[in-house]
Amino acid sequence: MKIVVLDGFTLNPGDLSWEDLQRLGDCDIHDRTPTDLVLSRCENAEAVFTNKVILSRQLMQQLPDLKYIGVLATGYNVVDIQAASELGIVVTNTPGYGSVSVAQFVFAQLLSFAQPVSYYDASVKTGRWSESVDFCYYDHSMTELAGKVMGIVGFGHIGRKVAQIARCFDMRVVTTSPRKPKDLPSDIDYLPLDELLRCSDVVTLHCPLTDDNKGMVNRDFLDKMKPTDYLINSARGSLVDEAALLEALQQKSIAGAALDVLAQEPPSRDNPLLLLENCLITPHIAWATTAARQRLMDIAVENLRAYVSGNLLNVVSV
Repeated sequence: MKIVVLDGFTLNPGDLSWEDLQRLGDCDIHDRTPTDLVLSRCENAEAVFTNKVILSRQLMQQLPDLKYIGVLATGYNVVDIQAASELGIVVTNTPGYGSVSVAQFVFAQLLSFAQPVSYYDASVKTGRWSESVDFCYYDHSMTELAGKVMGIVGFGHIGRKVAQIARCFDMRVVTTSPRKPKDLPSDIDYLPLDELLRCSDVVTLHCPLTDDNKGMVNRDFLDKMKPTDYLINSARGSLVDEAALLEALQQKSIAGAALDVLAQEPPSRDNPLLLLENCLITPHIAWATTAARQRLMDIAVENLRAYVSGNLLNVVSV
């Protein structure tokens, strides 16, 4: 079996091993694949792995040997699932691999606002503490999380893990999703989105990107939040209308935003969000701990191994 990995660098920049995948077939592993080389690199391949390279209907129609697509991520909007299903191509994803790491990152983002350690570290190293007439100084507000309300939009693997950590900080947790979870913990309240926005002190997004929720964080969404509230997005950049968020942050109708994802990745240098002090931006790294990437690799290999044996795992095509 010929196996092609189109963009393996972000998963494995060199600290992991492809050996388990290579045992399953003849592997061509590419760090990155520009659009004009996708077709030629996929020719004659039975199995193709992609993270962010788009696999369209038009492309798949030109690949008669293609029978399997493995998405090296949980979200699979880079693949035309309907077309794959019609063409008899199995598509799998890698759910759950990054739940712990992403949830941990959410609190790194939140704590950067609540207790700005980096700000104070920088000020100490410029000499401010050495020159202080008092034993301490605090000119940047700090917030105790206990008693605050964490609003979680989407209650899958990551949303549940965020909820567990929030409860450890003695936060009240509320959540919303298209359907109420059947096994919602008794100490978490399920609310309509509007009500969640009005009562939350922190709103964190943990839902997949769909046609229905693209740009859901718009002016109406942000207007329902309070001036003391924070927005966190480590899900998908296109969930947020960035023009509306820019306006809200400039007018300080919300206190701040922490974004690990943007609508355009990498962003253009002139993205105005990059200039705002109350907007923390990181380069889509919440998922990228070594442990999470190894789990992703393991799940991806096991998915293909299951396909070969006829026992499918984590199939997202219909």
